[in-house]
Amino acid sequence: MLLHMPPRPRPLKAAQDACGDWLDGLRCVELTRVRAGRASGCDDRVACEEPLEIRVAGAALVVTMRTPGHDEELALGFLLSEGVVQSAADVTAIRHCSAVSDPDAEDNVLQVTLRPDVRVELQRFRRNFQATSSCGVCGKTSIEAALRSAPPLEDLTRFTTDFFAPLPERMRAAQTLFSHTGGLHGAALFAADGALLVAREDIGRHNAVDKVIGWAAADRRMPLAGTCLLVSGRISYEIAQKALAARIPVVAAVSAPSSLAVELAERARLTLVGFLRDGAMNVYGYRDRVVSRGSVR
Repeated sequence: MLLHMPPRPRPLKAAQDACGDWLDGLRCVELTRVRAGRASGCDDRVACEEPLEIRVAGAALVVTMRTPGHDEELALGFLLSEGVVQSAADVTAIRHCSAVSDPDAEDNVLQVTLRPDVRVELQRFRRNFQATSSCGVCGKTSIEAALRSAPPLEDLTRFTTDFFAPLPERMRAAQTLFSHTGGLHGAALFAADGALLVAREDIGRHNAVDKVIGWAAADRRMPLAGTCLLVSGRISYEIAQKALAARIPVVAAVSAPSSLAVELAERARLTLVGFLRDGAMNVYGYRDRVVSRGSVR
């Protein structure tokens, strides 16, 4: 599969010039800063948020708001974690479209090419992606659908409690854009020995996870048995479902899981580690996967 990543220059505004060094995914803006009752004008970096349209076989599938960077990984991870394609081998190329009606959209449209024998019911997936939490679809229906696509895990990997404590700081050290803006979510994948495999950032937590999954798929590391996914913020049902689809046995976060994420974890033998702070944690779902020191078998 080809992930086509040509250089994509972006115009610099006057405020960006004033900021000096800048990274793709950041934008410089003018602001008024108030400190101790005194106001002053200055420039600051903020996280970039732009729409990304993903086209499959020439037809628009979905538009997501994301932070530019690693777009091809995002698209591949999205297609896999949402069950649009079954494996990375179904995809032959992902590239930015150069022929778009609006020149400003040139960097924000991705064309995905599938193998000739792969068929996708685009209309059905479009309806699914347009659904919201208020559409009347119950949690039980969502879990049943997730388990039909990805059966319960049989991963025998065990993780000691000591494994988790250093993970938040290690992910934070890898979040270059967050260090400039304070406004981006992070997702990081760790091996069972604690090695950081990859870290990605995005304005959307689910997009950061898709970028991690897309990286793993492009690097031919799927399925992701024996790994741990760390996310910033909370563990939503959507994050748990994406981890299950990628066969990641453990999802950890510094905040809480949702009730539906815990219910899915219990049904799918997925382990959730919440409130991971200062060496403390809560373990939900398949709790036997986390053991004390010296108990790994």
